[in-house]
Amino acid sequence: MAMLGYEFMQRAFWAGGLIGVIAPILGVYLMLRRQVLMADTLSHVSLAGVALGSFLHLNPTISGFVVAIIGALVIEQLRRVYRTYTEVPVAIIMTSGLAVAVVLMSVNPHLNKSVSSYLFGSIVAVSDTQLALIAIVAALGLVFFVALRRPLYNFAFDEETAAISGTRVSLLSFSFAVFTGMTVAASMPIVGVLLVSALIVLPASIALRIAPGFLAAMGVAVLTGWVGVFSGLTASYYLNSPPGGTIALILVGFLLIAVSIQKLLQLRNRRAVQINKPKVRGVINHD
Repeated sequence: MAMLGYEFMQRAFWAGGLIGVIAPILGVYLMLRRQVLMADTLSHVSLAGVALGSFLHLNPTISGFVVAIIGALVIEQLRRVYRTYTEVPVAIIMTSGLAVAVVLMSVNPHLNKSVSSYLFGSIVAVSDTQLALIAIVAALGLVFFVALRRPLYNFAFDEETAAISGTRVSLLSFSFAVFTGMTVAASMPIVGVLLVSALIVLPASIALRIAPGFLAAMGVAVLTGWVGVFSGLTASYYLNSPPGGTIALILVGFLLIAVSIQKLLQLRNRRAVQINKPKVRGVINHD
């Protein structure tokens, strides 16, 4: 393909392929733990880190990465303080991160250019540093999910049961939060702050609707993420459309198709049951 002759497109496909593996797997666990909004929250926190890095003349990618990890740890700590109201820590951190980013951008208007690219993402402008970070996160993520697959499985469905079975839930929870922050920060250059949760949540949403089991859901999520990223990049190249938005729209289309097919199958099964159901015409009285 002609587009793969360009170095920036090669980097884009490498970055998309790596994130397309790890982000959907993370999304499955986040959905099972009912922490979907955590990805969106940490993207705002990471944006604050990017703004802070640009303000202090540091590498914005690295600063966003570090601040996202710190934000994930703070959310996890606050989750233990607000045990009854688990959505409160997410709201607190999201508001704080967005407020820091807005204030820094208003103090120094020159930050708008450097920060705005992170709002919508630009996978075709992924730098060597960003690609290296994405590769590190993907490698660490695969080790994390493979080595801890059994504890993570129990932990995702029920923390109390996992604790009873001997899992160090607190340590695992903080580790999971750190990895979530790393994945969100690594995904930002691809789809941006506004759409980062789409890359994490949409493939997982499709997988959990159609997959027959947990492992199958992981495979379907990764496959959907890959197809969405690669087809989105290709369409974006030829249509000259924003890569992040194109990828998100394609994933939304996949979700609508999956839901429609599932509804049609359910309707067909109901009709089959009604047709095969024996009809009782009457009762014979032998008395």
